[in-house]
Amino acid sequence: MRRHRDVRGSRIPEWGAARLRALVVVAAPVALTVMAGAVLAVVGVLTQEKPDSTDAARHGAAPSRHVSLQDALAATPMPTADPDDALPGPVSRQAAGVIELPRTKADGPADVPTGFPRTPEGALAQLAAIDVTAMQTGSMDGVRRVIAEWAALGGPTQETWSGVAGMASLLSAAGLPGAGSPQLAIVVRPVMGLIKGTVGPDFAVVCVNLEFTVTVEQTSRIAIADCQRMAWAGERWVIGAGPEPAPAPSVWPGTDTAVATGWRELRHV
Repeated sequence: MRRHRDVRGSRIPEWGAARLRALVVVAAPVALTVMAGAVLAVVGVLTQEKPDSTDAARHGAAPSRHVSLQDALAATPMPTADPDDALPGPVSRQAAGVIELPRTKADGPADVPTGFPRTPEGALAQLAAIDVTAMQTGSMDGVRRVIAEWAALGGPTQETWSGVAGMASLLSAAGLPGAGSPQLAIVVRPVMGLIKGTVGPDFAVVCVNLEFTVTVEQTSRIAIADCQRMAWAGERWVIGAGPEPAPAPSVWPGTDTAVATGWRELRHV
């Protein structure tokens, strides 16, 4: 059911909600690309011939089954939701599961908190820190600086990262230039998350559901979800190589839809 009446009842300006809804819709082309990648990944796994020992020795490496498992995990489709489900809604009476996230006081490149442990929960905490820092810059230069420091070679770039597209959409919706504006205030809270899966100790696909409060004269609120491949790179988690994963549903945290689609409450320990 669509919830236009709920939006008006929450005193969110209709123009703000409609424009911010573009932040959810902008992910659609990415989703189509990911779905195409999923088909190719599955076909590749099913049709790949096992190389003999001579072939493996010639290439100096074992078969790439490990990488294929990472691609298949990332490309597996996620539940979907109506765009209006990203707008504020009533809190569910159902209890959501809980993911306990580690804390850190260390600052990394581009002022992103770092030092999270080599665990799936550490990967999720790192992704949340990346997204919050990038989006709260309120500018195209800010998000580009963050992804330049926090993506592995072969991962998202300053031109391709969904966070860059999201910031462009937000600024456009607010009628602001790429440099942002002193009148713009963005507060981002990672409220719910999920661990889609892992492949070994150094790779995880994790998702965070972020609550955005955006103020430009008037205030609007919306939920935006982000899923990424996270790879352990020496001493920290970074966004890993390969296409961005299939998108998770952007739904208002704590609602029936959020619980039904698998989101879990985030708690810091």
